[in-house]
Amino acid sequence: MIIDAHQHFWTLARGDYPWPNEDVAAIFKDFGPHDLLPLLKENGVTQTVLVQATDTVAETQYLLEVGNKCDVVAGVVGWVDLSAPNAVDVIDKLRIDPMLKGLRPMLQNIDSTDWVLGEDVAVALSHMEQVGLRFDALIQPRHLGVVEALAQKFPDLQIVIDHVAKPAMGQGQMPDTKWVSEMNSLANFENVFCKLSGMITEIGPQWVFEDIAPFARHILHCFGPAKTLFGSDWPVVNLAGDYGRWMKVVEVLLEPFEAFERDQIMGINAQKFYGLRM
Repeated sequence: MIIDAHQHFWTLARGDYPWPNEDVAAIFKDFGPHDLLPLLKENGVTQTVLVQATDTVAETQYLLEVGNKCDVVAGVVGWVDLSAPNAVDVIDKLRIDPMLKGLRPMLQNIDSTDWVLGEDVAVALSHMEQVGLRFDALIQPRHLGVVEALAQKFPDLQIVIDHVAKPAMGQGQMPDTKWVSEMNSLANFENVFCKLSGMITEIGPQWVFEDIAPFARHILHCFGPAKTLFGSDWPVVNLAGDYGRWMKVVEVLLEPFEAFERDQIMGINAQKFYGLRM
């Protein structure tokens, strides 16, 4: 069982996607199930988690519709303005659909690093914690201390860090001590997980395995096989490679692990974290 814990679909004509745009021509087009299904079959992937790509409730509703029509989609991570006065009402309307498993507020696009710690956001986060919705943290290294504060404040809110928090990588660069120590600290929280995803696109098409390895190995060391989730970040991964190339990188990274540990990373953890039906 392999579950891709992070992939996207989009239909640009819907009109609410400021990104992708002309700057990323390779993915500036529609992507849907018919594009992904052959890749999943080639790589032995049985289910996916479909993740929002823009900050509108309308897109979340669209993804829920698509997910309910696509057998491989096991869950959707959507978007709600968590600071809005009606956030709880919007969340409750969306979660009527059991396909909704979590929310992602796209923290990387918000100028205020500690926005998510505001009292206006706390109401929605508390509600997410109570109803069992997961929190996808789309962040940069500047947010790692904020995520730690979030994990302390809401110990029953299940949090997963997307794309290993996007540290600076490439050109032989090694993990900086601050990222290493902060990821170590976060891994100590029972409610914080990490996705092994989105790494090659942070470097670009010129990436080599040696650029990825020290960062990925640190995640695998500190979060371990019980709290690391495989994700492709397709179709964004196409900016620097493709689905199969990223899968091969992950396979090499996981060679030192026992078979059950590899199974955890490649599917079991996503199933448990998101509460997916098999």
